[in-house]
Amino acid sequence: MSLTAGIVGLPNVGKSTLFNAITKAGAEMANYPFATIDPNVGMVEVPDKRLDRIQELIPAKKVVPTTFEFTDIAGIVKGASKGEGLGNKFLENIRQVDAIVHVVRAFDDDNITTVSGKVDPLDDIDTINLELGIADLDSVNKRLGKVQRAAKGNDKEAKAELAVLEKIKPVLEDGGSVRSIDFDEDEQKIVKGLFLLTSKPVLYVANIAEDDMADPENSKYFPEIKEFAAKEGAEAIAVAAGPEEEIAQLDDDEKAEFLEAEGVKEPGLNRLIRASYKLLGLQTFFTAGGKETRAWTFKKGTKAPQAAGIIHSDFERGFIRAEVMAFDDLDKLETPAAVKEAGKLRLEGKDYVMQDGDIVEFRFNV
Repeated sequence: MSLTAGIVGLPNVGKSTLFNAITKAGAEMANYPFATIDPNVGMVEVPDKRLDRIQELIPAKKVVPTTFEFTDIAGIVKGASKGEGLGNKFLENIRQVDAIVHVVRAFDDDNITTVSGKVDPLDDIDTINLELGIADLDSVNKRLGKVQRAAKGNDKEAKAELAVLEKIKPVLEDGGSVRSIDFDEDEQKIVKGLFLLTSKPVLYVANIAEDDMADPENSKYFPEIKEFAAKEGAEAIAVAAGPEEEIAQLDDDEKAEFLEAEGVKEPGLNRLIRASYKLLGLQTFFTAGGKETRAWTFKKGTKAPQAAGIIHSDFERGFIRAEVMAFDDLDKLETPAAVKEAGKLRLEGKDYVMQDGDIVEFRFNV
């Protein structure tokens, strides 16, 4: 699964610290703008307690979690759409990702500089959203000129694209985002081909102080970030990037002690990873028993043969059927035999749309 979530934000808001914590990849950190120039890419395991429960009930020799990509992108500054800072390089890097994880500084620390000279999360969000919107408007205007000429004839595709561009342009001119516009299925295909920055789904991540880890709602800044995200129809979560990076380096026992001392049930990174996974429209199915119990990532809406192909192309090519049980049924009934006896083991064909939590055995013949 090649989808990737890009971590963006102003310089020095904690993007690379967060990336390090997520991937343990050791991206460069420094207290000056543009410490990240070329994007760092790292694979991250998706924390999923269902995998442990399946292994408990259907033991296998090993357990393999699923993964997906995070990309750490250089900090953006005001004027980036006109070439300021790393400008075009930043915009091109973000154009390549499938979803945006927008990190916002939500802590006070005089020892860490801010580009604007003050901690103002909503202003920081507005700076980046404005630059992305300006870049999109520039792209739309350039595209409009070409499409308008083609639409004067009988080019139906050009006319359809023109209608979409004319729908997008006034929204961008008013400072809105493409993702805020309702498109039908045909229009969505056109929008996807335009590669517009503000069309990408976004998750806002408030980088809070360590003192706020146990109760982010007490943070001086998080509530306003959360409220802003809600108005956009987006999600906001709070993570203390610095402590989370420390936690990521600990073994399981030390990690448990650290979290208990902070009054936290699980690392904030787990919530961030799961939220980013969901943002990308990703879900998980499982194969169980034998050599390995394994989680597999699929795009929501995937049918059984294509899901089988994620394991091996031969599985898709020779697909016969899928034997499926829901995780919740196995969790409740505790054995595959009990699931079958309860009539909960299903035989599904080529048109079956995979569901999150499916435990599957694919039958195929090549």
